[in-house]
Amino acid sequence: MLLIPAIDILGGVAVRLLRGNYADVTVYSDDPVALASGFVTDGADLIHVVDLDAARGGPRDGRVPAALGAAGIPFQIGGGIRTASQAYDAVREGAFRVVIGSVLVSAPDEAEAIVRAVGPTRVVAAIDVRAGHARGSGWTDGGTPLHQVVERVTSLGIAMALVTGIDRDGTLEGPDIALLGEVRALAPDLSLIASGGVGTLGDLVALASSPVEPHAAIVGKALYERRFTLGEAHAALR
Repeated sequence: MLLIPAIDILGGVAVRLLRGNYADVTVYSDDPVALASGFVTDGADLIHVVDLDAARGGPRDGRVPAALGAAGIPFQIGGGIRTASQAYDAVREGAFRVVIGSVLVSAPDEAEAIVRAVGPTRVVAAIDVRAGHARGSGWTDGGTPLHQVVERVTSLGIAMALVTGIDRDGTLEGPDIALLGEVRALAPDLSLIASGGVGTLGDLVALASSPVEPHAAIVGKALYERRFTLGEAHAALR
């Protein structure tokens, strides 16, 4: 199972939100690029970057992605990518993949345009779930029933989905393996990236050994809070 460190950017600095709440923010670094470089030095093959300002409707800020691309740091990026041109710009800035969520919930035609623009292998579907609904707009909208969004994902030919249990995100209380199982049952062939709640090495081992067999896991707050290092996580999964 691949480990992907997460860097959430708000106002140009690296932060973490608690359960997606923009009023509950912890700042961890004022230099996201240096933070990403450190993760790569520690063995990360890919960094997951989220533009939180754009996710809730603000303009995209291409400075950090462009700096990551210029530094040769492998990354995927999400947050506010709602048009084909924005997806194309993100790839041009250096993103290995773009992560789309809101358009899958509220604008499936635009999601299809994004897939056509950059190709299905460069698109990850963000399925962010609270109370049985996949949410968009920085997790602030009412959402769409989970099964409908999963059907859209598979119909578009997207092969990878990043699944987040919103109420676990930033809590360090353990991943929502049951939610991953729901998505796996709806789409057995999707490669799944688990996100939200990882707080211990045991959580990672439980994910890797679960019947869901996720392709990867996003790790954020646990690294920032020094619950474990990336090297310790890799060792635990060997």
